[in-house]
Amino acid sequence: MSKKVSLFRKIGALSAAAGIAATLAACAPADKAEDSASGSSASSDDNAATAGEVNEDGTIRAAISYELGTNGYDPMTTTAALTIAANWHTLEGLTELDPTDGSTYAALAAELPEPSEDTEITVELRDGAKFSDGTDITAEDVVYSFERVMDPANNSLYASFIEFIESVEADGDNAVKFKLKYPTGVFAERLSVVKIVPKALVEKDPEAFDFNPVGSGPFKMTDNGGATNTVKFERNEHYNGPRPARAADMAWDIIPDASTRINSLQSDQVQAIDSVPYLNIAQLEQAEDLKSQQGFGLLFAMFNNDESNQFSQKEARQAFLYAIDMDTLIQNAMQGQASPATSFLHENHPNYNKASTVYSYDEAKAKELFEKAGVTKLRLLVTDHDWVKAITPLIEQDLKKLGLEVEFTQKKSSDVYNTIDGNPDSYDVVIAPGDPSVFGNDPDLLMRWWYGNDTWTKTRMNWSGESYDKVQDLLSKGIQSTDKSEQQEIWNETYDVLSEEVPLYPLLHRKAPTAWDSETLVDFEPISLTGLYFLEVGTTQE
Repeated sequence: MSKKVSLFRKIGALSAAAGIAATLAACAPADKAEDSASGSSASSDDNAATAGEVNEDGTIRAAISYELGTNGYDPMTTTAALTIAANWHTLEGLTELDPTDGSTYAALAAELPEPSEDTEITVELRDGAKFSDGTDITAEDVVYSFERVMDPANNSLYASFIEFIESVEADGDNAVKFKLKYPTGVFAERLSVVKIVPKALVEKDPEAFDFNPVGSGPFKMTDNGGATNTVKFERNEHYNGPRPARAADMAWDIIPDASTRINSLQSDQVQAIDSVPYLNIAQLEQAEDLKSQQGFGLLFAMFNNDESNQFSQKEARQAFLYAIDMDTLIQNAMQGQASPATSFLHENHPNYNKASTVYSYDEAKAKELFEKAGVTKLRLLVTDHDWVKAITPLIEQDLKKLGLEVEFTQKKSSDVYNTIDGNPDSYDVVIAPGDPSVFGNDPDLLMRWWYGNDTWTKTRMNWSGESYDKVQDLLSKGIQSTDKSEQQEIWNETYDVLSEEVPLYPLLHRKAPTAWDSETLVDFEPISLTGLYFLEVGTTQE
């Protein structure tokens, strides 16, 4: 297979993991929150609006905070917040993850694959499934979709999420057979990262497909927003799956400016907006339905673990975490819209387990550990997202209260990673956001994102040695377990090791405030991820 050329950009030699890492950090705009648990709610009802009768010929209108940027929509390569959210509505994998509750359901697959000890698994396709252009979906399309993601020449980030797949082959016209390197308990969930595309169409004109992909989802895209700043969709008349469109059309206005986005909702130009700024929550909750969904999205501290750096000492890393008054920081800088980390996962994640080491504010302990490690000054490099800019000066103040000399530098997300990648002398501590849960919610994927690939472990945090080896071993054991209880025990042990060694570790998990008009949107639920989700949502408007 040849390397794909995008209409919006050419996929370079940079590793996919590095690219998405910078993108995801940049994905959290000024006021985006990202955690998913016990969200504070100003909504009059619990999540869903049910007022009014759905107009099946109506139009759903929303405002999205994320720009199209340089990404196209091709699901093999796209990593941008806007394009991923759009693809939820227009494309399908064999399975899909519901972002409202994290559950996995059969999409193009006729049935959800059951956990199995087998290394050969056959998945049948949904009967009569077609792409939005009316062409039949065949096993050949499925094989092609997986093989192009798995092809190293295409530099697809998603290949790292399905590395347990050895091969995929057609089993007749309407089924595919997966050969696995080893059995895994996350097989069904991970199938969702590969969206099924029409082989003939992609091979004929990959640039046109990137510009406006054809899929099998409930909607099809009619305007990608590149020229109009509005992404437009209409109902896919050929869709025969479990979640048909309940509106004839959708239009998403791309509005990065928070004030303009809020005004578009208050003036009834749109029915929902994402990324409500923290400071505007009180204002909006008086007139609109608003909910902050707790999710995995986090702010992390990444330490320079290179043996020549003072933070190669575990005591220095732990001291930094004890030094931050997280409760005060969350209340003052984030209006309470976050939860302090008590483990790698947030507390409402279904696989959460409290870590053996929890870092609460302890000035005396931080000072003792810094002195033990011989740390008297440090270089703090932070990203410039607006919400991060409200937090990091407070972190700097907490460190200075201990008598530390702090060299504070703030840069764009891409510049932060350009500064440190492959340069072990460039920093001591990095503070940045991230949220790989847009790709999947199982603990292995979330941990492997940072701790299981060389881009982060080798190129960025310069982490190696006994603790690194132990985490790799645990990750390997966890993904190869098909027993849920055993797998959870392995993950719990991994959380404990990470909480003790902290080469990179969450400071907090954020909430995602979403506002909507419950009088015109029916059965809408806010999500903790980037973007908005309108499958199974209707509107009362024309």
